[in-house]
Amino acid sequence: MSIVMGTAGHIDHGKTSLVKALTGKDCDRLEEEKKRGITIELGFSFLPLADGTRLGIVDVPGHEKFIRNMVAGASGIDFVLMVIAADEGVMPQTREHLEICSLLGIREGLVALTKADMVDEEMLELAREDVAESLRGTFLEGAPIIPVSSVTGDGLDALKAEIAAKTASLSPRGSSDILRLPVDRVFSIRGYGTIVTGTLVSGRARPDDEAEVVPSGLRSRIKSIQSHDVEVASAEPGHRISMNLSGLEVKDIRKGDIISRPGSLFPSDRWLISLTCLPSAPRGLKQREEIHFHHGTKEVQARLYFPDRDVLEPGRTSLAEVRFDTPMAGIFGDRCVVRLFSPLRTAAGGTVLVPVPYGVKLRRIPEQTRARLMGMPSASPEEVAAAQIAFAGPVGVDWAHLAALTCLDEKKLDKAVQALARSRSVYCFHRESRSYVSAEMLEMRKAAFMERAAEFHRQNPLEKGMARGWLFDGSASNSGRQMGMFVLNQLLKEGRLVQEGDILRVEGFKVEMQVDEEALAARILAAMRETPRTPPKVTVFAEENGISEKAMQPVLRVLAQKGELVKVSEEFYFDAAEMERIRSIVREWFMDNSDLSVGPFKDLLGITRRHAIPLLEYLDASRFTVRVGDERRLRTVSI
Repeated sequence: MSIVMGTAGHIDHGKTSLVKALTGKDCDRLEEEKKRGITIELGFSFLPLADGTRLGIVDVPGHEKFIRNMVAGASGIDFVLMVIAADEGVMPQTREHLEICSLLGIREGLVALTKADMVDEEMLELAREDVAESLRGTFLEGAPIIPVSSVTGDGLDALKAEIAAKTASLSPRGSSDILRLPVDRVFSIRGYGTIVTGTLVSGRARPDDEAEVVPSGLRSRIKSIQSHDVEVASAEPGHRISMNLSGLEVKDIRKGDIISRPGSLFPSDRWLISLTCLPSAPRGLKQREEIHFHHGTKEVQARLYFPDRDVLEPGRTSLAEVRFDTPMAGIFGDRCVVRLFSPLRTAAGGTVLVPVPYGVKLRRIPEQTRARLMGMPSASPEEVAAAQIAFAGPVGVDWAHLAALTCLDEKKLDKAVQALARSRSVYCFHRESRSYVSAEMLEMRKAAFMERAAEFHRQNPLEKGMARGWLFDGSASNSGRQMGMFVLNQLLKEGRLVQEGDILRVEGFKVEMQVDEEALAARILAAMRETPRTPPKVTVFAEENGISEKAMQPVLRVLAQKGELVKVSEEFYFDAAEMERIRSIVREWFMDNSDLSVGPFKDLLGITRRHAIPLLEYLDASRFTVRVGDERRLRTVSI
């Protein structure tokens, strides 16, 4: 098991000095840090423990100007070492760091009461009591408070013992299978190339694995991995690592980017989160307010939107939409921190609920759905999976997205989804991508399909049915077509739709002509049978009878479907009985002749070229004859 401890506390309370006293390593590596005597960037070290554990340590800045770096460091730690100087006690950044740790979901820690050599015993005891009182009501209430001096070494052994005990008491962090390394440093080493460092939040990394820089989408390969200066064959969640990436330059990667596997994270320009405004916040958060948004090792400017209020008051919690100028990549359950622009202070924190909002308008989310979303952080794996699949709506959600939307590993997610499928709460509509839709949304899609089918019959009462494309209209995406096919198959299985060849119809539907249409059909048949081998053109009949060709076409199709007329071309329909006589005459011709040209065909039937050419082309198309040059021959097998 790999554990990471982070320091926290006010500036100049001795965080970096304490880490150096514990590990022998000075985490202030920048010339400016050494010159000014303050920590600016994150520092990293490790502490070997008696049980063989190499405890990773992240040393964070204490100055208020570098809170963004503090948040970046704290986002990957398992427990905090709150550093409070005995001669100054609890200070503003002590409180803000404590709030940030709480907002990031850190629930374990201990307190180092530093600079114990600067005060006498009485003052030290008063400082301990003051710190204990200040921590009341926080996650550090009742935590060990160990007086220590980085100068004299007093208390270091006791502190190491408490750190070891805390490390041993922690359970392995649960996480998804998605590889995520939030980058907190990027640099190059001559002869090696580009190096990124960070705390592996989830997933496992190995040399030669493919990698993707998110959100840029640049692809790479992991050349090697080190953890605490030792090359390793693999890295697991919680490991503090450096990763050597091939094919990329330092300029290609930024602090705050995430190294992941291709196709496992889905950057979005807006998230839905559960947001809590701190009781100690100087004011509430306003609708559309621009804020500093911290997630992992990244800080961006963003805007907040609430569905049901203009202000999120201190101490209150609400569903909120965060909109970014550039896409961000997160997964369900991630923690985030919100800081105000004015005054520049930590004001709120939240939990990511839906990092891929599917284009749903915030104010259109029903109140019942909002409540379901807000309850997800404390819900069971099945409930989380069900809620995310339902929220995905009629388009459904594939396995890769569902992994990010639930933060469940492969086994847990599979178990949850299988249980939902057995209870018919969700349905798998595409096995290859393992895409799912909720039962409620499936019923909605089926109802929509049936309504479209019914609408087609209302608009086209003389049509036998519709093409599949009519139902699939608006389903241009792959997922839309996949869902459409699944919905169609469900309706066919249920018998609510009937398929005849390429045509679909609602079960029970029959073509029935109205009185005026029946009269028109009789007139058409009479005209076609009056001169059966030279019927009038459709356009001529329409003009002579004072009707539109558009009104005539449905009746012609019905007569053709009933087998009373044969459609020879767009211009000509022939009486079906006459067409059979024509076939017989042609067949008899071929008993004494090997081929048939246009001239003899006209003479054979006593017709002109105007009717002969469409008839010959129809006989070819119906595979009764075959054209060879300018001649026709009888097919040996006809259809």
